[in-house]
Amino acid sequence: MDETSVSHAMNLVRGLLTAIGETTQREGLRETPFRVVKSWQQIYGGYDVSPAELITTFSEVEGYDQIIVLRNIEFYSTCEHHMLPFTGYGHVAYLPRNRVIGISKLARLLDCFARRLQIQERIGQQVTQALEEYLEPSGSACILVAKHHCMSCRGVQKQNSEMVTSSLTGLFLEQQVKEELFSLIGRL
Repeated sequence: MDETSVSHAMNLVRGLLTAIGETTQREGLRETPFRVVKSWQQIYGGYDVSPAELITTFSEVEGYDQIIVLRNIEFYSTCEHHMLPFTGYGHVAYLPRNRVIGISKLARLLDCFARRLQIQERIGQQVTQALEEYLEPSGSACILVAKHHCMSCRGVQKQNSEMVTSSLTGLFLEQQVKEELFSLIGRL
């Protein structure tokens, strides 16, 4: 974010504070516009990341064609409908064909898409589409489990509900492979 954008965003935060009946004259709120904009740079940092730049692949597979899964990757995102957070964990998996990906890249890929204004369903689709495009596996999968603050602190106010979504491609659409995946992530 350039200096002009930061200044504009800080003015918007001041306007929001005024709209809810607050003022930045109070000691605890004087630096709030700056802190909010600084936090936005991290929360929405996914817009500054290209999936292509994240993915490092290796060809030392030597015929390995079994499921590779990174489980329980925590993620944080923001609902594009209410601009409230939703948080949870994801499982990202693929069936290698000729290449494997650096394991930390799976977590970074999930973060890349989660750190944007989002809906949960789209995040999973974006992860599997990126894996398909850059890794060309026999199949890819992204299962996400999250609690949405737009459901817990407003609206229906259900505190313990979790939304589970999946995006499956290739061989993961076959029942036996899908069952093995769900067994590996502990969702059967």
